Amino acid sequence: MSSSTTTRLQHPASVSVKKIVLPDLVSHCTFKVRGNRHRKQVTTETKKWLFKDGNLLGKKRQAYHGLKAGLLTSMCYPDAAYPQLRVVNDFMTYLFHLDNLSDDMDNRGTLTTADEVLNSLYHPHTWRSSARVGKMTRDYYKRLIPTASPGAQQRFIETFDFFFQSVTQQAFDREGEVIPDLESYIALRRDTSGCKPCWALIEYANNLDIPDEVMEHPTIRNLGEAANDLVTWSNDIFSYNVEQSKGDTHNMIPVVMNQEGLNLQTAVDFVGDMCKQSIDRFNDERASLPSWGPEIDREVAIYVDGLANWIVGSFTVKATRVVELLPRRSS
Repeated sequence: MSSSTTTRLQHPASVSVKKIVLPDLVSHCTFKVRGNRHRKQVTTETKKWLFKDGNLLGKKRQAYHGLKAGLLTSMCYPDAAYPQLRVVNDFMTYLFHLDNLSDDMDNRGTLTTADEVLNSLYHPHTWRSSARVGKMTRDYYKRLIPTASPGAQQRFIETFDFFFQSVTQQAFDREGEVIPDLESYIALRRDTSGCKPCWALIEYANNLDIPDEVMEHPTIRNLGEAANDLVTWSNDIFSYNVEQSKGDTHNMIPVVMNQEGLNLQTAVDFVGDMCKQSIDRFNDERASLPSWGPEIDREVAIYVDGLANWIVGSFTVKATRVVELLPRRSS
């Protein structure tokens, strides 16, 4: 299969469908759900941080309350101390805000945001800008620097850079009404998800200092990829209803429908099976972890537990199985 194959946007097979049944992913996952004891305090402080200076008014502010970012952060980083959890929750809430911005921007707008954010990360003490997104970036990153390892900082910035490169491509695809083939979509989605910077925050939140050569080991990379796939693909299932109502095809379900010629429910089940396979991949890779000595092994175990927390946390907050499809919005 060519990784460059694309097709023009179509809206197949879902026109007469009124509802879909989402796959049961929870029963396939045996990881324990835990929460962080600082959740309520951090959620309150992040809300103040995000809304100050009149940020997010009207419907955008209402959308923030529906995100449950504090709950997700709490389950994904259950052992983080208050200062680290606060930085992580600020970032994740801000990332949801960035994602909403990029959903409505053309590629030029995405590049402008990327310039602001990346300059603020690479030069947090010298870059000067009055843009809100730059100020917010410098604010949380200056709080991260004192306790994050150099490796975690580098991985955070590099993967956030990949995120912006990928959402720029996503904007091009949307503008050209292009549906990528499945292989291309999977590769792009691993970066548009924003999961990779969150994996670096597992290191930060748990005060880990894992050597670069360990973090670059194929098994560690495969574990991160399996977790990314599960979080991302399950989110595609859960967010499909809203996205289809907007005609947005940056979602695995229309990609699968287009490539495999499936109807909507069969495509949902297909993606659900892929999610279950990603959990199986994660467990297989976890069982084959090599040893780097007692101290590194202890930190690696904490990091891998952090990935598992993300897997179970990401779909625990979404319980509804039967979904009534929203009508397509007029453009």
